[in-house]
Amino acid sequence: MKRILVFQHVPYEPLGTLNPQLKDAGFRIRYVNFSRQPEAQPSLDGYNGLVVLGGPMGASQTDRHPHLTTEIELIRQAVHLRLPVLGICLGAQLLARALGAKVGRSSKPEIGWHTVSVPEQAGNDPLFRHFKPSQRIFQWHSDTFALPKGATHLASSEVCPNQAFKYGDNAYGLQFHLEVDRRLIERWLKVPAHQREIEAMGGEVDPERVLAETQTQIAETKQLAEAVFGEFIKLFSHHGRRRLLGNL
Repeated sequence: MKRILVFQHVPYEPLGTLNPQLKDAGFRIRYVNFSRQPEAQPSLDGYNGLVVLGGPMGASQTDRHPHLTTEIELIRQAVHLRLPVLGICLGAQLLARALGAKVGRSSKPEIGWHTVSVPEQAGNDPLFRHFKPSQRIFQWHSDTFALPKGATHLASSEVCPNQAFKYGDNAYGLQFHLEVDRRLIERWLKVPAHQREIEAMGGEVDPERVLAETQTQIAETKQLAEAVFGEFIKLFSHHGRRRLLGNL
């Protein structure tokens, strides 16, 4: 059975729709929840890949959250080993940091549905060939990252020039949340910290409008997520073949 390691930072940011896709593909999933076990020292031994989820902390706040240093080092190891790696939101920022890029505050937060632009050359990528040139995607972040040296730029938005990137043929960073479903978005809008964040934006984000657009966008997001995450899951078989060839 294939095994995948998942770094989780808060209980309300799970794998979302990626969870059933991984299980249907035969994966055994192990969560490391750093909010419950900040001192955890997981190992990549015995795992076929790594997913790093989102969270409210900044990727540079290693003094307040020492486990981020642990995560960055393990992400760096996974990339070096050419394991499939997927970073979502904070996870993408940690992946960027592991690859030597700067992470910091965005010019303003992106919360709710925002348009993401995908460059023409991204159509050659197995994951991003499923995107339209302009796609409404759900976002919830205040930070952003520089593009790591040697990485391929895959998506941007008006506020955030770096929405997605690929490093090598095995590591992807997604600033946006493709893993959401309607229930998860509803849950996020009820999180007290999220409500305070929305209030601080002075009416720029209307939760009712976010919910209304969710009704119109979520079916397409689910279809896109199934295609994109399906392609990510295929990376595991490619990695397995590379390891087998390397042992011949």
